[in-house]
Amino acid sequence: MEQKIGILSTKKLAINQKRFLLNAGFVVIDEDFITTRALSFEMPILNDILIFTSQNAVQNVLQHKIELIKKPVICVGEKTKNLLQKNGFIVLNTQPEAKQLIQEIKSKYFDKSFTFLCGKSKLETIPTFLKKNKLKHTIIEVYETIETPIKIGTKMNGLLFFSPSGVSSFTKENTITNEMCFCIGNTTAKAVEKYSKNIIIAHQPTVENVIIQCINYFKK
Repeated sequence: MEQKIGILSTKKLAINQKRFLLNAGFVVIDEDFITTRALSFEMPILNDILIFTSQNAVQNVLQHKIELIKKPVICVGEKTKNLLQKNGFIVLNTQPEAKQLIQEIKSKYFDKSFTFLCGKSKLETIPTFLKKNKLKHTIIEVYETIETPIKIGTKMNGLLFFSPSGVSSFTKENTITNEMCFCIGNTTAKAVEKYSKNIIIAHQPTVENVIIQCINYFKK
């Protein structure tokens, strides 16, 4: 009897996302290797435009929606944009990655000021750009990421990674050997490179595209 392909997702998948993998004939384990905790913060005088780079940041500021919703937003990720629009925010611009959002700021919003609402373990891409170009800005950390390592006793063929924090948490209790690692973006892939060269990066930074790359690879 043919051995089934085993896939580990380092975050819990939605039912329909998991079904894609199960329908492809894979054995699937999905666990949350990180969690988030809201941070209390003082609401400052807001600048011209709000910046969000994650859904977590949006979810952790909704209690201040009445003040925040008065300002337009630029953001990273379609799902971040969808969550913002669902809650009544006006989204001026969305890009797949922070580097692309920076290019948009350069070409369209260079005369504006910014309030960046983010996590404590944020990437420094946007803050560095704002400081370097002396653009008026405020950075507000609204949540922190907590690693929740889990020991996986079953040998898997593929690993799905969605953040550098997820990689860090996974490797605290597990070793990456010859598994193929599927990463949501370049930053996550860089975190995996410390442990493996077996890396495939999603064409789009979405959970669904990570899953598609995984299915395509093992169904060749």
